Amino acid sequence: MLTMLGSISTFERDLMLERQREGIAIAKSKGKYKVRKSNFTIEQVDQIKKDFTETKNKAELARKWGISRGYLYELVK
Repeated sequence: MLTMLGSISTFERDLMLERQREGIAIAKSKGKYKVRKSNFTIEQVDQIKKDFTETKNKAELARKWGISRGYLYELVK
C-alpha cells in the first residue's frame, strides 16, 4: 500500500514539473519570463568571491552585501 502511495505521489510530482516547464516556455515565448540579472559589477563579484573564501560566516557576508545566502552561493559558482 505504501509503495502504491509513493508511486502515485511521484507521478503527480512529475506532472506538476511538466506543467511548470510548459508554463515557463509559454511565458518565455510571450516575453514575460526573464532571468534575474546581477546588479553587481565584475569588480564587486570578484570582491564577493574573495570575501567568501576568507570568511566562515556566510550569512553575515550575505547581509553585508544585501543578498540572500542562496544568491551568494550562485554568485560564487
